[in-house]
Amino acid sequence: MRVFLAGLSIVAGLATAAVAIPAKADPAPDIGNWQSVLDQARGQTVYWHAWGGEPRINDYIAWAGEQVQERYGINVVQVKLSDTADAVAKVLSEKTAGVDDGGAVDMIWLNGENFAAMKRNDLLFGPWAEQTPNFAYVDVEGKPTVINDFTIPTMGLEAPWGMAQVSFYYDTARLDSVPGSAQELLEWLVKHPGRFTYPQPPNYMGSTFLKQILTELVEDPKVLQQPANQVDAEKVLAPLWGYLEDLQPLLWRNGQAYPQNGASLRTMMADNEIDIAFSFSSGEVSSAIEAMELPDTVRSYVFDNGTLGNTNFVAIPYNASAKAGAVVLADFLMSPEAQLRKQDPQYWGADTVLAMDKLPADMQKAFADLDLGIASLSPSERGKVLPEPHPSWMELVETEWQKRYGVAQ
Repeated sequence: MRVFLAGLSIVAGLATAAVAIPAKADPAPDIGNWQSVLDQARGQTVYWHAWGGEPRINDYIAWAGEQVQERYGINVVQVKLSDTADAVAKVLSEKTAGVDDGGAVDMIWLNGENFAAMKRNDLLFGPWAEQTPNFAYVDVEGKPTVINDFTIPTMGLEAPWGMAQVSFYYDTARLDSVPGSAQELLEWLVKHPGRFTYPQPPNYMGSTFLKQILTELVEDPKVLQQPANQVDAEKVLAPLWGYLEDLQPLLWRNGQAYPQNGASLRTMMADNEIDIAFSFSSGEVSSAIEAMELPDTVRSYVFDNGTLGNTNFVAIPYNASAKAGAVVLADFLMSPEAQLRKQDPQYWGADTVLAMDKLPADMQKAFADLDLGIASLSPSERGKVLPEPHPSWMELVETEWQKRYGVAQ
């Protein structure tokens, strides 16, 4: 079930993954005294609510859990989500019920509309992120989205743990040339109907594709940096709906069915059901080739005028039971060691949030020596990074898209 978190009128009480709730939560950690945070965290169990639709990411989360257990005595349980909004709704339902301590959700992987909803409804613990030891390595100057989530200042309420930029990919054994814009994609599909699709929103990959198209087609992209209710949203979105009117019948299965997520797109590419797909990281494509999920002739590319990019974050609910353990886990995720493994296509292939010139010499060398894989794009090949729209646009686009094109899953 999809939950739209558009303000204080969120429907509470939705069912979510069942987890044990401690009878009493520990007091909030003193982030300024790191040793006390480590002492308080030892023995805690952190229930980390994170999207569970990608096996490689689940494996990485399991590795991170093993590391903090060995080093700090913290147990990590991944509560696998199909929609991050479910975890947010769980926290809100607890707040509505007066459960201000001992909550079931200790940490959430989120960004965009879900962070905005939690911040708006005072559901977050903090500020804490910028006081942790490894935040000192984060590239705040070179990657401003590490402290601005879909235009919303994070204010230390969530910690960055990965960079993402949309990239497309195709099999060079099947295609000699590829479309370099939204308009060219439409023209290409007229000649190759059924050979492209996108996951059904609100899956974040499907929603991201819609935002990519909207960003390209809107007369002035700067309007998307404002809340949708402050402008003529119907006029702004008109080009998107006009484009989709032409696009939908040209999609795989005539737009009457959609893949579930990015992993499904990879499978469709491998099975020769589609010719062009997309991901949030070209490193993920290299990782899929490494795992023999895609042929080694697949390559990545970006549209000529750029693609959307953002930062992934983790946040801690205001009523989390294991705040200290969650803070230590989040800090580890920002460590050079964890970021290096995350960027390695063998394990994930997601770009780091760290600044190389802030790292110790041995870690700078380790990053420089990392083989990013045959399908990964170098920084110079990634083109312009387009800013994410304000979260309200994603909420509005998803709602309106469902009315026009949604199908039962």
